[in-house]
Amino acid sequence: MAGTNTLTATDSNFDSEVLKNNELTIVDFWAEWCGPCKQLGPKIDEIASEYSGKVKVYKMNVDENPDVPTRFHIRGIPTVIFFKGGQVVDQVVGNQSKDVFVEVINKRGA
Repeated sequence: MAGTNTLTATDSNFDSEVLKNNELTIVDFWAEWCGPCKQLGPKIDEIASEYSGKVKVYKMNVDENPDVPTRFHIRGIPTVIFFKGGQVVDQVVGNQSKDVFVEVINKRGA
């Protein structure tokens, strides 16, 4: 469930790929059985393509990778967390419009 510019985050690569990255990084926490996650997926893939080279975009399956979602207190999916320099800088919960995510990207300096 990832586009060509969308990367996959796992419990094992999360710290090195996401937290040690200084640029704006987006992580979409999702699951295969989640209807709203499937609706959001194409929008996240579009963002990954449009902002390629400016923003890193990851998807993390919460069923296959339970540790990181627990660490970041993910209580509902889809949840999209924005990281910069290893810190959480914003969060969007639910299947929102693409404009909501673009607004956060612009605000956080992509």
